[in-house]
Amino acid sequence: MIPALRPFSFRNQNKRVILDMIRFTPGGISRSEIARQMDLTRAAISTIIGDLEGQGLVHEATEGPTTGGRRPVLLEINPQHGFVLGIDMGATHLGMVVTDFSAKVINEIEVPFSISDGPHICLPRLPAQVTGLLEHSGLDLSQVHAIGIGVPGPVVVEAGSVGAPPIMPGWDGFPIRTHLESMWGVPVSLGNDAEFGALGEWAAGAGRGTKNLVYIKVGSGVGAGLMLDGEIYRGTTGCAGEIGHIAIMESGPVCTCGNRGCLEAVAGGWAIARQAREAVRSGKRTQLSSLEVDSITARDVAAAARMGDLVSQQIITEAGTHLGVAIANLVNLVNPSMVVVGGGVAQLGDLLLEPIRHAVRVRSLRSAAQAVRINAAVLGRRSTSVGAVVQAINVALDHMVAV
Repeated sequence: MIPALRPFSFRNQNKRVILDMIRFTPGGISRSEIARQMDLTRAAISTIIGDLEGQGLVHEATEGPTTGGRRPVLLEINPQHGFVLGIDMGATHLGMVVTDFSAKVINEIEVPFSISDGPHICLPRLPAQVTGLLEHSGLDLSQVHAIGIGVPGPVVVEAGSVGAPPIMPGWDGFPIRTHLESMWGVPVSLGNDAEFGALGEWAAGAGRGTKNLVYIKVGSGVGAGLMLDGEIYRGTTGCAGEIGHIAIMESGPVCTCGNRGCLEAVAGGWAIARQAREAVRSGKRTQLSSLEVDSITARDVAAAARMGDLVSQQIITEAGTHLGVAIANLVNLVNPSMVVVGGGVAQLGDLLLEPIRHAVRVRSLRSAAQAVRINAAVLGRRSTSVGAVVQAINVALDHMVAV
């Protein structure tokens, strides 16, 4: 059983703030800069840093730049303090990474998966995959400090469960976190996959150093993670960022949520595959005609689009335009400095990004559109699993500092 966290003392609160400053300051940070930002004496900071060094959590890394005089010594998280697992439990795939304590990826796997099979079938499949990944990395579970897991539905963080997830039938209210903690005996952090994608890109990807970021995950469905002022915004019940269920076409196709014309129903991976099958059945000339029509996937459409197939390119362009319309609304609403587009479908690059950018330029307020950059995810398909690692390290540090 995982012990409950005790309330932080003021000293331990300062430790956690300092640890995050060390983790998330691009280029590293020195003791004197920490003291300046926290408005504490150098002696007080040195004492706290000494405690953290004694715990093996931080160490001195390199010397920083100087404008004259002694070079400052930069601090970093000790990567050898332990290991962390990040899991992206998607609608059709299971991605896992194992990292050191600085969130540097050591090894990874991705296997087919069907989250619609429900918790009683899906969760018992995880231990074998975890054990295999750890063994292949020369590790075992006793060396893992925490595990983060992202799922494609609204997460009730306090309960460690999901609430009414449209593409996760049978999971509503199931105690995922408690179940996994009892299985593995280490702290588990459960989060929405798009929110973890935002956290991953903010901490280690395209959005590093950005305070206001929107991450759009385009996989089988569509979701958004919102980083506002450096914090994940989840909303009242964990439903913030469910951009896939914004209405785009009033009389459009039926969505998994039961409504018509949702973004997910016209621009998600399943929607792209459906449109491709319809094109083949209608007799359009396309490379996809050589495939078994009922087995065509969004990946097939993406591959054909890269090969110059005009029908596939049109499907992707239309999906990008629909995504751009929804993103333009988000840009007007939260005024981010960056939108990062990730997920499996987003691996298409500019073929998908250009219609998104065009729609945002046309439909967003000029000042908001001029301030935002729209980029592909640097971490690629790892965005969610790396974000899960970042949050798992947060949880591990909370337990370590509270000791």
